[in-house]
Amino acid sequence: MHDTAERPVNVTRFVFLDPRTRSFLLESGTAARDMVAARRIEAGRNPHDRGLSYLVGELSTRSDEFATFWAAQNVHFHRSGVKRVHHPVVGDLELSYEAMDFPADPGLSLVVHSAASGSSADDGLRFLASWATLTRGEPRRGQCSGCDR
Repeated sequence: MHDTAERPVNVTRFVFLDPRTRSFLLESGTAARDMVAARRIEAGRNPHDRGLSYLVGELSTRSDEFATFWAAQNVHFHRSGVKRVHHPVVGDLELSYEAMDFPADPGLSLVVHSAASGSSADDGLRFLASWATLTRGEPRRGQCSGCDR
């Protein structure tokens, strides 16, 4: 998702506009519908959010799938669940997720993904963590060196 020149990086944009999504998200249709439903919630919370309005407009004109899901006006709120992704190095990963809100900063949430202990996903994440440790300090494509972000 971050391996693109398009800024700002946005997971919804990635899901609907990047063809790599189909090979990364194993249940991309479900993820796409859930993503639109979550954006609907945000639009209801803050109907004057210019960034969200721009994103909805962009995706509505560039993705027929997004436009169809947006027009359905489905709204649901997922705080936890399972995501299945395909990582090009370690293969398929089944990850549980939990979302946490920050009461002092409405609209901001943190989503934590984890793998069951001893699972193949756990092994894959441990391998990726060790790999990241080996390459730490080398800027990745699309990442600024020296930034605090």
